[in-house]
Amino acid sequence: MEQFQILRDKAIQKIKVADHMLFMTYPLVKDPRLLLSIIENIFASLDFGVSALLQHERLFKRIPPYHDSFTSRFEIFKDKMIPRHNLSPRHAKLIRELREIISEHKKSPIEFARKDKFVICSPTYSLKTIDINLVKKYIFETKVFVDNINKIVSKHEGIFARSKG
Repeated sequence: MEQFQILRDKAIQKIKVADHMLFMTYPLVKDPRLLLSIIENIFASLDFGVSALLQHERLFKRIPPYHDSFTSRFEIFKDKMIPRHNLSPRHAKLIRELREIISEHKKSPIEFARKDKFVICSPTYSLKTIDINLVKKYIFETKVFVDNINKIVSKHEGIFARSKG
């Protein structure tokens, strides 16, 4: 199995985990803190999807070698892959938005659950509120993204099949 296939499968797995957490686990436990874990899985799915696409493009020598950091991968994805594969710029906006939420959470001096929402306070005490509808929107958009990536990287998958003999 090629690296891009492994990464694609991880992207699919992470979005399945996020979906299960949102639609099966969350209704049972009703803890808004779980929404942040779901967002982390959604972001991981997006990141694996971007990595799968870049590995695929690199394998076919369509992009030069790149530094394997989130920032580097994201810039190449945004500048080269979105136009080349006619992907929605909304995907880049979604990735940036989720990365900011996770980053704000790490820097946050205070976070709390209120009603069905999870609230993150920044060091300057501006508030970021996460609720189930927002997370549902993120999951839907990520499923579309992962599906698009899967279609792109699966086009020539037959050339990588190994014969068992």
